[in-house]
Amino acid sequence: MEISAGIQASLAGRYASALFDLASENGTVTAVESDLDKLDAALAESAELRAATTNPELSRKAQGSAMAGVATHLGLSELTKNFLGVLSQNRRLSHLGDIIRAFRTIAAAQRGEVTAEVTSAHALTDEQLATLKQKLTQREGRTVKLQSKVDPDLLGGLVVTIGSKRIDGSIRTRLNSLANAMKG
Repeated sequence: MEISAGIQASLAGRYASALFDLASENGTVTAVESDLDKLDAALAESAELRAATTNPELSRKAQGSAMAGVATHLGLSELTKNFLGVLSQNRRLSHLGDIIRAFRTIAAAQRGEVTAEVTSAHALTDEQLATLKQKLTQREGRTVKLQSKVDPDLLGGLVVTIGSKRIDGSIRTRLNSLANAMKG
């Protein structure tokens, strides 16, 4: 498996890599990825959970107990529970969001997928998203997973970001280019 040097160099990337390797050995990559999705959603929803992962005044034991309770409540796999325990012991829970993102990147790369972030002025229909996914898959030569969001400031058109590549077809950018050209 080829993992980018940027991911391997980061603290979050090293933890995510280790978790991915363990999940691969156990054949539980999909289950761990699902666990991390649940955990990410819980972190997004709960300010208390975010505070528990980032509060330096909480002891390792208190953070570990809190995460064990969350893991049980969410029904996380044994590997994910143990991993959260290791993060608690090593005082790395504050990096959990970055670790989750790095794990997703590693898992997607292993499956031959690439994630494209699509920003549009208005919500796209399922048909539009399917067409866009098909065209991007043809362009990239591998499976594209879409994440869409809405930004009314674009006025119209799309901005597609795949890794470090950006395709900007927004009306806002075209108007800005036209304004700059007219300034001469």
